[in-house]
Amino acid sequence: MATTLLVTSFLVFSSLYLAPGDPASFLVRGRSASPQELAEIRRQYGFDQPFLVRYGHWLDQVLHGDFGRSYIFHQDVSSVIWSRLPATLLLVGVSALLIAVIGIAAGMVGALRRGTRTDSVLMLLVTVGAAAPAFVVAVLLRSQLGVRLGWFPTIGNGTGVLDRLHHVVLPAVALSVTFMALVTRVTRSAMLEELGREHVEVSVSRGTPRWTVIRCHVLRNALGPIVTVSALLISGMLVSTSIVETAFGMSGVGSLLVQSVNQMDFQVVQAIVLLVVAAFVVVNALVDVAHPLIDPRVAAAGSAR
Repeated sequence: MATTLLVTSFLVFSSLYLAPGDPASFLVRGRSASPQELAEIRRQYGFDQPFLVRYGHWLDQVLHGDFGRSYIFHQDVSSVIWSRLPATLLLVGVSALLIAVIGIAAGMVGALRRGTRTDSVLMLLVTVGAAAPAFVVAVLLRSQLGVRLGWFPTIGNGTGVLDRLHHVVLPAVALSVTFMALVTRVTRSAMLEELGREHVEVSVSRGTPRWTVIRCHVLRNALGPIVTVSALLISGMLVSTSIVETAFGMSGVGSLLVQSVNQMDFQVVQAIVLLVVAAFVVVNALVDVAHPLIDPRVAAAGSAR
């Protein structure tokens, strides 16, 4: 984890130098500036220092929780991000709930009713959902459920708990459709694999109740890949929030990332990208730790090797 985050921090910081143009020119925002003024800006922001010196200084600040100061908002980057974080966490949380409940339930239904019309319709919906971009789903939801029927608001974060939940329904659905389809596929495949196991067939032939067999022998053993894929997809949703939040006019970290990229606010962009990668790496590590706890066969295989 430490090595991955260190390499990522270097790449993220290097992105400032990969952007076209002079960073000092971006800071003057199109105003005419003399060479002396540009030189003063470079000195003030440390652009005149060697690359590795600047990276080391920036990394030391990040390790102490200081991501610098926003060029646009003229505030600490941490304050700017923290003010937008609750809206994004609510969006990701509701989307994760939809993915976990609907995705796993649909996958179980498809596996238990394999080869039936229900399974065929379900797989058709999964294929369409997996191929549908988030911005297309967002436009359809806004036009039909928001504008045409007026069931949900189509812009903003809302105020108060209930109003915020009302505002987040359409963005959460738009964000979770693709991930929900992928979890459904993984759940169905994992369940079908376990249903074909010999010990499951023996339990059924001995007259064990079907739901007991499914709960104790099928679903429990299939949870390993389901939890692994679900956790990684949910952590990856932090990137997709930029599309959905922009489409629905939400004030979150995703829309802040788009705004910062457009306005060349490098400090904010670097902080958000680094936080997203850190979240993905941490979730990946937690999944590796939790997998043997969910499926003891993994730990037994490791001990045998």
